[in-house]
Amino acid sequence: MATTTTTVASSNFLIPDGTFIAEIVAFLIILAVLYKYVVPPLQASVKQRQTVIAQGLEDSREAKERLSQAEAEVNKVLAEARAEAARTREAGSRTRQEMIDAARDEARLAAEAVTRQAEERIAVQHRQVLAELRGEVGKLAIDLASRIVGESLTDEQMQRRVVDRFLAELDQQADGSASAPAEQVS
Repeated sequence: MATTTTTVASSNFLIPDGTFIAEIVAFLIILAVLYKYVVPPLQASVKQRQTVIAQGLEDSREAKERLSQAEAEVNKVLAEARAEAARTREAGSRTRQEMIDAARDEARLAAEAVTRQAEERIAVQHRQVLAELRGEVGKLAIDLASRIVGESLTDEQMQRRVVDRFLAELDQQADGSASAPAEQVS
């Protein structure tokens, strides 16, 4: 029975035996190897990763600032462009109105010149017609007066006086006849 007690005692896992110490030593060796050869590269990798992440965050912040500055600049340029476009439209409108006014003034002056020329031509034609008419009426008056009086009116001054008197009487009759129809109508 004594042998049974030793086997039972050696199977108790709470009591350390020789393998336990060997396991602890192996574990410590593995920990030392890991601490010496694995942990430093991992720490370097983690530090490098942290540096990359920090740099990325810094770059992101700077990019955000540049973006907001660029947006502000774009808005400023757009506002200036809109203002310039408005000034250009206004200047174009003013120029167009000035051109219209100048063309209108030029057309009015041209119309006045044409009207003035037409009035001058009418006045010249009127004088020519009156001169021709005086001559014709004078001849007719002299012929008529010669027939009525029975003598020939060869004296030029006499002919002129007779023609002038006859034309004066015609003018008086024309003035009277122009007002006569108006009197007759009423």
